[in-house]
Amino acid sequence: MITIHQTAGFSPPFGFRKGKPLTAHHSIEKSLHKWKEISGLDFALLTPEGKESVNTGARKLPASQKLKEFLEQPAVSKAVRDLHYFKVYQQDSVIYVLLVWGKDISAHTIGELAVCQIEELSEAYRQRLDKNTYMQNLLLGNYSSLDAFNWAKKLHIPHQCPRAILLVQTKQPRDENALAMVKNLFTARTGHSVTSTDDSRIVVIKELSPGETPDSLESTARTLVDMLNTEAMTQAWVGYSSIADDLSQLPGAFQEAQTALTVGKIFYSAHNTFGYNRLGIGNLIYQLSLPVCEKFIAEVFRGETLDTLDEETFTIIRSFFENNLNLSETARQLYVHRNTLVYRFEKIQKKYGLDLRTFQDALTFQLAIFVSDYLKYQKSLL
Repeated sequence: MITIHQTAGFSPPFGFRKGKPLTAHHSIEKSLHKWKEISGLDFALLTPEGKESVNTGARKLPASQKLKEFLEQPAVSKAVRDLHYFKVYQQDSVIYVLLVWGKDISAHTIGELAVCQIEELSEAYRQRLDKNTYMQNLLLGNYSSLDAFNWAKKLHIPHQCPRAILLVQTKQPRDENALAMVKNLFTARTGHSVTSTDDSRIVVIKELSPGETPDSLESTARTLVDMLNTEAMTQAWVGYSSIADDLSQLPGAFQEAQTALTVGKIFYSAHNTFGYNRLGIGNLIYQLSLPVCEKFIAEVFRGETLDTLDEETFTIIRSFFENNLNLSETARQLYVHRNTLVYRFEKIQKKYGLDLRTFQDALTFQLAIFVSDYLKYQKSLL
């Protein structure tokens, strides 16, 4: 089993599971079984310590002393009767010994081809892991500006490139199916990066093409939600950041996406996509202290609470606000008589001292609804 060691200077990334090394084992094992199916030969893959990683048959493995002798020799391969030994390298270090059983001369050629594929798979996985590790640490602000620039250069990640963060949350925690779908949607395109965090959220770092705008990010977010709803059969929400012009701005963009997702779910629960630059009054209220919010509610509602309002009244109020305080249009949409709405609003005015038919009182009531939702959210965290 290949253990991908963290490069010096990398701290354990957010979302990685300690004590469980990430491996390319499954891909390599699948490839070797495919080689056996095609060639009819048996293969075994050993670590330099002699531990068996893959064995496509029931062949007896050579003694550990013979393996040690082969590793100490400068030759990259050798044959002993019908057993062929091959060294598998990654960055000038032996990570595997491949064994191939076969008397025909073609067995050696097949072994060399299998070694090439194993090395390519290991290198591709190593590079992908390193970039993933880098992005996770970058988003968490674990690098200085100089270190972030130097690592990006080493990993061939362009520094100055417009990017945005899309943060995806699914109803089911740790939804591996959803993560795989998001990766398939983005990682096939050059420059995008997809990772996950330990709070079950999927992070998409999207490189933007020339001309892409916040409106196009909204379209991408909607595509993600629709795909997860229809194909993964799960409810999803997406918060997205403003555009970051270079890598140094990505940690801030990540915070924006987190804020967008949290604030959006508190104040705009009827929606499932939330742009940081579209949070409006909700983002302002989110910055207020709890004592300020509680004092505002007490002053507006005169000791009353919104909990005493029934759902039908709430539906009328929301529709009235959505129709820009147009009483006739609200009555038409709700299929009720205009006088019925007037009667309802007069009851609200008597209860709270607010006439929702006036702009000032309607604005105050809307703010009170937002603040009440925020207080409920904060209490749910206790």
